Amino acid sequence: TAPAVAKQKPPPAAAPPDTTAPITFRDEGKALQIHFGKNKLATYIYQHGQVKRPFFAHVKSLSGKQVTRNFPPGKSDRQDHADMHPGIWLAFGDLDGEDFWRIKGRVVHKGFTEAPTGGPGFGSFSQHKSYQRADGSVVCFEYFRSVIRVLEEGYLLQWESTFLSQEGDTFYFGDQEEMGLGIRVATEIAELKSGQITDSEGRRGAKQVWSQPSKWCDYSGTIGDERIGMTILCHPDNFRESWMHARNYGVI
Repeated sequence: TAPAVAKQKPPPAAAPPDTTAPITFRDEGKALQIHFGKNKLATYIYQHGQVKRPFFAHVKSLSGKQVTRNFPPGKSDRQDHADMHPGIWLAFGDLDGEDFWRIKGRVVHKGFTEAPTGGPGFGSFSQHKSYQRADGSVVCFEYFRSVIRVLEEGYLLQWESTFLSQEGDTFYFGDQEEMGLGIRVATEIAELKSGQITDSEGRRGAKQVWSQPSKWCDYSGTIGDERIGMTILCHPDNFRESWMHARNYGVI
C-alpha cells in the first residue's frame, strides 16, 4: 500500500498593485509621510536630533509589509547600530576626514529645492543639504533628488546626489567600507533568519558577496506568505561597479 499524501492548494496569488494609485506626501515639519493610495509607503525624516542625517524609515512593500528594520529597533529586533542603520540612508565614513557614517559629523537639511510632488504611481522631491564637521564648519553641499516610480513588481526609489564644494574648496571621499548608500532590512528577512543576499554575479550569502563588486545586490526573504526585500541597483553610467558591504545581520 502507498502512504496517503495530504494535498494542499497553494495560496491564491496576490492581485497586482494598481500602479495608477497616487503617491502623496504630507510634510510634518521634520519628516515627510509618504503614501501610495491608502497605504503608508515610507517616512523620510530630514531632521532628527539623534540621527544627524536625513534617512528613509519604516519603508514598506506595496502590500503594506515593512521591509526595513523598525526605527528605533523594537524588542524583537537586533539592537546593533540602532542610530547608524535607520532604514535607507546615504553616509560616508570618510568625507574629507570627517565621519558621517558613525554620526560624528552632521548633515543639515537646508530646504527643498523642489517641493514634494505626487501623482499616479509617481512622486518626487529635491533637497539641499549641508555636510558639517563636528565643529560646525562646512565640508560640502549635496543636492539630492528622489523619485519614486511604482511598478507591478514593486517600486523604484531612484537616488541622485550631486556634491559641490563651498566657494571652490576641494574635498575628497575616503577609501573604507562604510561609504555610500545603505539599507537595513527587517529583522525577519536578515540572513540570520529567513533572508538571502544575492548579487549580479550569482554569489549568495554574506560571506560570498561581501567586498565584491557587482551591478546589483538583493536582500530578501519571506514574511508570512509574501516574499519581500530590497535591491540596490547601481546606475549603469557609474564610473565603476560598487563594492558591496553585505552583512548577515541585515545590512548592505
